[in-house]
Amino acid sequence: MDHKLSPELEELRRTVAEFAHDVVAPKIGDLYERHEFPYEIVREMGRMGLFGLPFPEEYGGMGGDYLALGIALEELARVDSSVAITLEAGVSLGAMPLHLFGTEEQKRQWLPRLCSGEMLGAFGLTEPDGGSDAGATRTTARLDESTNEWVINGTKCFITNSGTDITGLVTVTAVTGRGPDGKPLISSIIVPSGTPGFTVAAPYSKVGWNASDTRELSFQDVRVPASNLLGELGRGYAQFLRILDEGRIAIAALATGLAQGCVDESVKYAKERQAFGRPIGANQAIQFKIADMEMKSHTARLAWRDAASRLVSGEPFKKEAALAKLYSSTIAVDNARDATQIHGGYGFMNEYPVARMWRDSKILEIGEGTSEVQRMLIARELGLVG
Repeated sequence: MDHKLSPELEELRRTVAEFAHDVVAPKIGDLYERHEFPYEIVREMGRMGLFGLPFPEEYGGMGGDYLALGIALEELARVDSSVAITLEAGVSLGAMPLHLFGTEEQKRQWLPRLCSGEMLGAFGLTEPDGGSDAGATRTTARLDESTNEWVINGTKCFITNSGTDITGLVTVTAVTGRGPDGKPLISSIIVPSGTPGFTVAAPYSKVGWNASDTRELSFQDVRVPASNLLGELGRGYAQFLRILDEGRIAIAALATGLAQGCVDESVKYAKERQAFGRPIGANQAIQFKIADMEMKSHTARLAWRDAASRLVSGEPFKKEAALAKLYSSTIAVDNARDATQIHGGYGFMNEYPVARMWRDSKILEIGEGTSEVQRMLIARELGLVG
């Protein structure tokens, strides 16, 4: 893999970096403190085409790929993760299932608005009693043949982008029957926002990602047309495993951005902060700590770009995606902790970006597959698990 980005990708990186520093940075601290969704910033990202990066132009996309998406996510997360996760979830979890598994009619109906950022989609997989065991789905969908409608009942939790004013749909996994072996058949069904019986709870009170939207969803006899089935009947679980494999690359890019942002802020602070008559950056203890942080960020970037390149090239990438997600999320937490330490008491103050980064980092070891799940996947790919 060439270490240099193509001219087009380098231009994308510069453009998003400027946007993050000039538009996101001045506004996000206040929005974060007030737990307010960044609608204006999201609209601007839509106008920039960021929500359409990996989708074909015929559906309103930019004709790019996951490498382009990862580059955008990394640059956004260097400044703020709430904005970055809104983009990641909107693309990887909201629109990508439709692109990969939707009918032509479904794509024409939903993708243009999702690609423009006019509408956000959500990914309804996790359940209160499920967590990492996504196959233990309890939400059910029964086909009412008299009306040719799915009747959905159940609850989903921790769903990103599910309750904003511009959320247009949630793709939900539900048990639609039983196989010959008695195991549940899980299917994916599109549920438009505002459908009767579909209730969106108030936003969670979270440790971090406070300017992103995360909610619990409930479905009580929710009826949608049979044509809202996404992909093949009974293949929903397999479909979402594919979505999660790709999404892990995006989360790895986001985590790398947060880790690099910690380096950026620490270098800046170490040059400005005076102690005992000189900048703290003149102390070897601080220099070594920041050097280690930079090493980790650089290695994480190599990992996620390698996984993305394999995906784009049509090569197997499951192990590399898990490796990238595991490593980048781990070092994001490490760098956030070290950056807070370097900042001393100021690192504990919300006015400093590293305090926000410290709060935002932990979820990266949990969301879209915990670190333990990533280790299981890596071990399986190495042939250690039957």
